[in-house]
Amino acid sequence: MKIVKGILAIICIFILILGGYFLYMTVTDYKPEDIIQLKAENNTQRILSKNMEISAMIFNIGYCGLDKKQDFFMDGGTGSRAESKEKVFENLNQITTFIKNKDVDFLLLQEVDEKATRSYNINQFEHIKNVLDSYNATFCVNYKVPWVPVPITKPHGKVESGLATFSKYKVDKVTRFKLPGEEKWPRRLALLDRCFLESRVPIEDGSELILLNVHLSAYDKGGIIRRQQLGFLKEYIKNEYEKGNYIVVGGDWNHLVPGADLDIFGNKDEWPEWLQKIPDDFKSENFSFELDKNVATHRSLDSSYEKGNNYLSIIDGYLVSKNINVLETMGEKLEFKNSDHNPVSIKFTLK
Repeated sequence: MKIVKGILAIICIFILILGGYFLYMTVTDYKPEDIIQLKAENNTQRILSKNMEISAMIFNIGYCGLDKKQDFFMDGGTGSRAESKEKVFENLNQITTFIKNKDVDFLLLQEVDEKATRSYNINQFEHIKNVLDSYNATFCVNYKVPWVPVPITKPHGKVESGLATFSKYKVDKVTRFKLPGEEKWPRRLALLDRCFLESRVPIEDGSELILLNVHLSAYDKGGIIRRQQLGFLKEYIKNEYEKGNYIVVGGDWNHLVPGADLDIFGNKDEWPEWLQKIPDDFKSENFSFELDKNVATHRSLDSSYEKGNNYLSIIDGYLVSKNINVLETMGEKLEFKNSDHNPVSIKFTLK
């Protein structure tokens, strides 16, 4: 009888702990407003003109913890955190040095941690902002969770992370737009709150360049949430284009970028379940996708990176309005040294 009572006591304690956890997560769940006005720090007074060549770069930096030696538990691996605090600093320093040397006009980053267990609480946005002191800088949260409890042996932990946009030119207005769709409770408590970060850059003739920093959903079964997000984005850019503005959408789409041919990468594994194509009804005659077909931007995380073994894809790229003349789109061959993504640069002029 004592053994039975002991087992029941253990079960009750477990239920109380689990119930307390879900209650705490529900009460503290980050619920941002649909539209949040932000401020560009260190804003410059330099104004864009139509007769200049403009450059930009997108880079999902993988919280400086998904370097080539790492795998990730949600993609079939076992890892949940960076190898060490020293390794996070190493990745962060090398990524920042690369970015600074590229010297682009606009920089759109994803998976930038401010304070997270997975990256040993190193404020990556602050570090990058201090190094890129000639840029104005804006950060918006898209992942704020008190504690991700999996994997059990080494939990992902606390996460405060988001999108960061840097500009060498004056930004009149910066806004966080919430994207529609969310997973069911309790799964949604530990997942990202998807959004895009809008930067409105004035042009000397009175028009605007609209820069959107995006990081769309990846793991929703059936792609229902992703279709909602794309539908919202499509309507938004349609309205802005009709106002006569110039629009560049860049970032991690978590979809195969239209125009990519994955056969050239010699993938041996089957097409991953999470990787979906952007629906045909998203396409518009007023916009085009821009990518470098010859450079993979993402590698699978079921194992550490070894050339020829990982599944390679192109999920990072640009969507630009037809009043923009694209001169070059170039994938950067970094071989996933410091992140599970490769950056993509673009050069363009305004028609």
